[in-house]
Amino acid sequence: MSENSINFTEASQIADRVVFEQTGKHLTDLEITIFRGAWHNQTYEEMAVNTDYTASYLHRIVGQKLWERLSTALGEKVGKKNFKTALERKLCQNKQAANDAAKIDSAEETYVERPPLESRCYETLLQPGSLIRIKAPAGMGKTLLSLRMLEGVATQNYRTVYLNLNLAAETECSNLDKFLQWFCVIVGKKMRIKNQLADYWDDRYSSSTVNCTEYFEQYLLPSEDSPLVLCLDEVERIFPYHQVAEGFLGLLRAWHEDAKINETWKQLRLMVVHATEVYIPLNINQSPFNVGVPVELPEFKPQQIRDLARCYGLEWNLNQVNQLMKMVGGHPHLVQQALSQLRIYQQLTLDQLLADAPTEAGIYSHHLRENLLSLQKHPDLLEALKQVVFAAKPVRLDSTIAYKLQSMGLVQMQGNDCTPRCDLYAKYFRDRLGN
Repeated sequence: MSENSINFTEASQIADRVVFEQTGKHLTDLEITIFRGAWHNQTYEEMAVNTDYTASYLHRIVGQKLWERLSTALGEKVGKKNFKTALERKLCQNKQAANDAAKIDSAEETYVERPPLESRCYETLLQPGSLIRIKAPAGMGKTLLSLRMLEGVATQNYRTVYLNLNLAAETECSNLDKFLQWFCVIVGKKMRIKNQLADYWDDRYSSSTVNCTEYFEQYLLPSEDSPLVLCLDEVERIFPYHQVAEGFLGLLRAWHEDAKINETWKQLRLMVVHATEVYIPLNINQSPFNVGVPVELPEFKPQQIRDLARCYGLEWNLNQVNQLMKMVGGHPHLVQQALSQLRIYQQLTLDQLLADAPTEAGIYSHHLRENLLSLQKHPDLLEALKQVVFAAKPVRLDSTIAYKLQSMGLVQMQGNDCTPRCDLYAKYFRDRLGN
């Protein structure tokens, strides 16, 4: 039996699926009866024994229709004698497609080292009560770095929790008490600890920040005798909700300060991850953004992109790397998106991809439109970017606006002045904002 030999269950599932994809209708019970009989090499006379139909009807009407439907769905002429080999080829194609997809997914998840950033983060998390602040625009690899660090400290038998604040619903973000209760419960769930919030939450005589602190200090942190590394990703989710942001971020700062004198709080190590600058007013002594270790992710360098291309099966020279970098810089997500596209569509050339890149026909169209829509909600940012993309030299902008555009990843700073981050944004926004 060959390596790709197909069994009846696989064959019938593939046959039903391809017919459904082609026609929107599944195989009928009678068609399945004929399919099963043909699989076991029965004649139509033998198939008719257990049905209320004649062999001629099964052969000339139902059988003929079945093989025609399968022929259309599989893209080749099939019948009672050769349908097994046709379905086996389809199974082989499906397996190959799955393998190709797995290779692509594996490449897309490839972590590119940016030393000494990783060792600096790892060594910091080994320190009692430590706090790391990771800030970078979307697509720069913040989450991958965070997960890499959690995997690293887990080898030291540290407890780890990754929490994306985008999981918080609107109702939870609009009220500090609800948000902190949600926060306590979901962290406990991720630690696989029973919810005991009712025993610690005092609505009558205590504040929500005190209740949350006691739940961590008396219940979550002491549950095991090992440090807990808590990674809070997408923290910008709460920035628009000033009451929640001020209360929660102030609480993180207080816990970090308590770790200097309190053995229990020394067990907590924090990673605070966010994409945008913090524009909410925070008391300098209550902000977690001016303590701990700041981390900003650099773009990929040419050799890193060349090495990454090999993970996608692309043997590039530095000229090809520089072509891509001229368009998108070393932006990790944009680079990997291009490599993935070239891996999938092998007839597509790099020149073709780059020619379409800053247009609605290119692979970045969704990304570019999302940025345009975001800017249209903020006319001051839109007008500022328009100045930058049409200027012949770096432009001096209001510092707050400049940092907002930099946080979106659209501009880069040269001293106090701004230039477009890469040709992708310069060309696209010159075209879209020209009128």
